[in-house]
Amino acid sequence: MNMTQWVADVIRRKEVTALPVMTHPGIELNGNTVREAVSDGRVHYEAVMTLTRRYPSVAAATIMDLTTEAEAFGAEIAFSDGAVPAVSGRLLPDVESIFRLQVPSLSAGRIPAYLKANLLAAKAVDDRPLLAGCIGPFSLAGRLYDMSDIMVLIYEHPEAAHCLLQKCIEFIEKYCMALKLTGANGVMMAEPAAGLMSNDDCMLFSSQYVKQIVDRVQDDDFIVVLHNCGNTGHCTKAMVATGAAAYHFGNKCKMEEVIREVPPTALAMGNIDPVSVFKDGMPFQMRQAVTDLCEKMRPYPNFVLSSGCDTPPHTPLANVDAFFEALAEFNGQ
Repeated sequence: MNMTQWVADVIRRKEVTALPVMTHPGIELNGNTVREAVSDGRVHYEAVMTLTRRYPSVAAATIMDLTTEAEAFGAEIAFSDGAVPAVSGRLLPDVESIFRLQVPSLSAGRIPAYLKANLLAAKAVDDRPLLAGCIGPFSLAGRLYDMSDIMVLIYEHPEAAHCLLQKCIEFIEKYCMALKLTGANGVMMAEPAAGLMSNDDCMLFSSQYVKQIVDRVQDDDFIVVLHNCGNTGHCTKAMVATGAAAYHFGNKCKMEEVIREVPPTALAMGNIDPVSVFKDGMPFQMRQAVTDLCEKMRPYPNFVLSSGCDTPPHTPLANVDAFFEALAEFNGQ
């Protein structure tokens, strides 16, 4: 599939399209646990296909897991049947350990299970693109060094921070190339930690590294969707400087404001609250939120309706149904 053409076609469509970031409703519909889905490529793939068959998302997407790459580097991960995995403890105890850190192979940790899920899904999804998932470089660095301490590191030891980020992008690029070989049509890169920085620091410690990955892996057959739910609107310029084909925004920002900084030839996705609306809201609240956001976004043909981040486990199907029903009503279907 020509993804450059796909982006242009989405922008040209008269109706608003949707791509909520979600896999957990599919996991639960299939009677599986989170632990099973993030560990077994086939369980993961089956959850993706269940949602792809049920909902008219403009693309299919695999799990957004912010621990996979950190685990490959050697970080300890805490797993649960009903919650997303989390990095437990700290892999890099000091500055010196950064310089000793080795970039892992693609056989490390659960990377093979994720490649398997994307390979199976790419073969099965034939009516829309498939977007894989990966973490962004600054977010990965923070999970290896500790998120609080890396904010200190970038000011006290910037050379060490850049060394760590270089190792992170070396692995992420290698992973993205492998995802590309599975047949996936793009990757949603989750870089929420970059939203903790100013626009200038985001450029220096995130965007310049994301851009290196974009320049190497993005082409007519494969796009990068840059997700930053930590952005409140203050670092949109830095996000756009990466040259990604699409940008995914969290619910902390106003879509009608951040989209003005996105090139009209790139997609801007967002940003219904994944917790207060998707998980904890009622269907009528979802319908209202979707309608209100779509009304605000009428002037912007490159807008794609989405959740502000990954929808969490135990998100009611009634709310997901209401999301798509409200969009259909808005589009006059």
